[in-house]
Amino acid sequence: MKRNEFIKMTGLSAGTILTGSAFTGFLSSLSSCKNPHHMGLMTKPVMVNEGNFSKLLSFPTQAGANHTLTAQVTSATVNGSSIPVLGYQQNNLLGPTFRVNKGEAVNILLQNNLTEHTNVHWHGLKIPALMDGHPDQLANAGGTFRYQFTINQRAGLSWYHPHPHGKTAKQVFQGLAGMFLINDAEEAALNFPSGSYELPLVIQDKRITPGGIPYTPGAEEVMAGFMGETVLVNGIDSPYTEVATRFYRLRILNGSNARVYNLAFSNNTDMVIIGNDGGLLKNPVTVKEILIAPGERLDVLVNFAGISPGTDVYLTSKGFSNGGDAQGKQEFKIMKFKVTVPATDTFTIPATLSSITTLTASSAVKTRTFEISNAMEHHGYPMNDGMKMRHRINGKLYDGGRIDEYVAANTNEVWVFDNSKGDEPHPMHLHGVFFQVLQRSGGRNQLTAAENGWKDTVLVMPGETVRVVVPFENNTGKFVFHCHNLEHEDDGMMLQYQLS
Repeated sequence: MKRNEFIKMTGLSAGTILTGSAFTGFLSSLSSCKNPHHMGLMTKPVMVNEGNFSKLLSFPTQAGANHTLTAQVTSATVNGSSIPVLGYQQNNLLGPTFRVNKGEAVNILLQNNLTEHTNVHWHGLKIPALMDGHPDQLANAGGTFRYQFTINQRAGLSWYHPHPHGKTAKQVFQGLAGMFLINDAEEAALNFPSGSYELPLVIQDKRITPGGIPYTPGAEEVMAGFMGETVLVNGIDSPYTEVATRFYRLRILNGSNARVYNLAFSNNTDMVIIGNDGGLLKNPVTVKEILIAPGERLDVLVNFAGISPGTDVYLTSKGFSNGGDAQGKQEFKIMKFKVTVPATDTFTIPATLSSITTLTASSAVKTRTFEISNAMEHHGYPMNDGMKMRHRINGKLYDGGRIDEYVAANTNEVWVFDNSKGDEPHPMHLHGVFFQVLQRSGGRNQLTAAENGWKDTVLVMPGETVRVVVPFENNTGKFVFHCHNLEHEDDGMMLQYQLS
């Protein structure tokens, strides 16, 4: 139930705070509501202000398997002004793009030069629990944390960002994030566009002021997620890049806190999806538009052949109708591709990309259901501080001292994310594993083209229930799972599972 609908039903004014005997009447009125514990605030969209697309797109520096990341206050030029930001390297919003090979040993030292604790979660890496970046594995202010692990998974696009509970959203929004690319022989044999024809793109929205990137979410922004009016690609606002009339490979990460993008090209050109969170799909899938939620990745081929040099083509986010009150209400341009020179291109898209064993629900030894609709929290009686919404999973808020789910190693399970009574999108992310999406019921009522193969994050829209099958292998230890709307996560929409 939306807040304005609730107000109409109960006859309250928008600013009413209920105390004492008024609270008793309030509870009585709730009894007639279809779902009295679910009540959204009047969230509203944050509209994007497009720039002039005159800044040249740049790419973060590349790093190998041995590196030092320094979390620090630095500066970056955004919207034409140098502003203070957080970064993993000087004068940059984003950290370096790691590019490593399957089988390599990684040794990365985090140096924390912030005035608060932080850590690094390696989103999409199947690594030991003590290296994963769990919220209780922290580098204190002025301290360090050394990450050592071996890459033992297929090629794909992963990423990294802080994960200290209660501070994740702020630290990511103000600049701490980066890509992590894995290569292997299977992918190399497909001869995808590479070098200057492979474009890693980190899409984020920010609020930019002369004093920096403020992070001050109000109650409604905690409910909807903190969104900005400026869209950046690789830390550059409204950028452009020059392309030739040939195939390009776009490695796309939605690194935003909360904003969902519906990607499409302004000239309606095809996007050929070849990979997602967990690497290559079985077969390429051609689409005109595709949703990508915070934490999700897309590996896309785009062919600029047949477009006359001198033409500008824009990557856009189209509007969409099923994302709650704050999402999908605007179409806007993200970046510009300037077609400059003709080129001869012999690349052809392979019909088969990879071999993936399809898992079935019947292989699962257990089914777990997680209710992820919003819930209302009361503080005391009478309700002296009014009513407060909190994002929960199965009615629970995150508690680092509590294990919520115990999972047996080397078993398959079906996990069900139920947002059928919700009015906010929830991209649900599991640490330490990949999964396959089985079914979506309600809402869109079908899987998307990017939900084949292996995923680690799945978007559950309002009114939807999504079933996934998870192969838990032998990477034992304590992991978290949560909504990757970072405001929701910091608000408590995160639980822990123990694999043993």
